[in-house]
Amino acid sequence: MNKKMNILMFSGDYDKALAALILANSAREMDIDVTMFFAFWGLLLVRDPNKMSKEDKSTYERIFANMTPKYIEELPISKMNFAGIGKKMLTEMMEENRTPKLEDFLMGAIKKGVNMQACKLSCEVMGFSEEELIEEVKIVTAYDYLKDAMESDIQLFI
Repeated sequence: MNKKMNILMFSGDYDKALAALILANSAREMDIDVTMFFAFWGLLLVRDPNKMSKEDKSTYERIFANMTPKYIEELPISKMNFAGIGKKMLTEMMEENRTPKLEDFLMGAIKKGVNMQACKLSCEVMGFSEEELIEEVKIVTAYDYLKDAMESDIQLFI
């Protein structure tokens, strides 16, 4: 039976998302089953910018959608963002070192079979419908997440 890793992705910060996705990809390469559970700000990683809708949204949900990054590469970094200058420096250093972009790590995790889940309550609170998420993401409850996490050998909260 394979080892299991569970990552609760709460952050919407570029650098934290990068760390989580590097770990998810590396674990899959080690034949570890991986589940990523995206909650609140973490949902920004799995929102499909081409499927965002303003229909059936409250005023707050529409404002929220307009104020948050639409593309995964637009996420800010957690420290030293400095109105985007720090993020630009980080991504240029990554490029110099031929490090893949965040979106590449996300697509790699999906191709490697990482189980992608979105928190049902977080989606409801933040106004995300299932249709607005990338197709590989399944909406589940906190109960479902906890059941999976209890069966995991490694549990991470990022």
